[in-house]
Amino acid sequence: MRSLLSLRTLLLAGFVGLVSLAPSPAKAQIAVGVSIRIAPPAIPVYEQPACPVAGYLWTPGYWAYGAAGYYWVPGVWIAPPRVGLLWTPGYWGWGGGIYAWHAGYWGPHVGFYGGVNYGFGYGGVGFVGGEWRGGVFAYNTAVVHVNETVVHNTYINRTVIVNNTTVNRTSFNGGPGGLTTHANSQEMAASRESHVQATSMQVSHEHTASMNRANFASENHGRPATPAMSRVNAREANQQARIGQGVRSGQLTPGETSHLENKEAGINREVHNDRAANGGHLTQQERAQVNHQQNAVSRDIDRDKHNARTDHPVQERNEHPHR
Repeated sequence: MRSLLSLRTLLLAGFVGLVSLAPSPAKAQIAVGVSIRIAPPAIPVYEQPACPVAGYLWTPGYWAYGAAGYYWVPGVWIAPPRVGLLWTPGYWGWGGGIYAWHAGYWGPHVGFYGGVNYGFGYGGVGFVGGEWRGGVFAYNTAVVHVNETVVHNTYINRTVIVNNTTVNRTSFNGGPGGLTTHANSQEMAASRESHVQATSMQVSHEHTASMNRANFASENHGRPATPAMSRVNAREANQQARIGQGVRSGQLTPGETSHLENKEAGINREVHNDRAANGGHLTQQERAQVNHQQNAVSRDIDRDKHNARTDHPVQERNEHPHR
């Protein structure tokens, strides 16, 4: 059963819950306004795409919440706001009878993220997937996946705990069935440092994810078809953004939307299976095939958005009573 709260209730409950959950020095770094009474799904197990550009950092996937419930925001490689910063992922925490979202942030050190094992260097405490060395980021390839034909600043440290597919994939801290981890002294110190909020690319990435029905737990039952992406604004994300715009404008009918999203989901499944069969990579022939399929979907989106069918039939009859 879904429990939806009014905006006023969300804001008030979020404030109360967040104050009770956060280490006191970190209160200012927590987003207020999102709070619900149903726990988020488990973190799905997925493969990490290769880092496409030197200097990009991994931001793990997470469950966000929208009007239709929880939806998955794919993990993605992204450029940090400036050299020397690391990403502290956000997390869901229980307190005051609600689950509240603690927003992630950029800072010189990784802070507390609820003990959630997001994988790929984020095992619940700190980050072991790489480090800044001067003005260059070095990647620990024992933990993260990089394209070493374009990324050369790498090292291997197998002494760190590598646990990307842990049995415990709990996605929230506190409450029934939640993690019991508390912030340590290093994480408390990190919470007092100067922080930078999520970049515009990260905000855009989450917004795009919210427009894809295939990302919602109610549709994928906790197993998103696209759990991770190599970079923001990849071809599939652009296609989903165009579909979402068509839905909002009424240019796409529900039937057209479902047809287009099914095509996109099919391509995503094919890419996932091909990567799994080839050690995380696509062959040149497979990339060409995916590009051909996405071109076809692009044409379908354009055609469906500009045909005579819309999702505003009542408005049309009022504007054209004699048609």
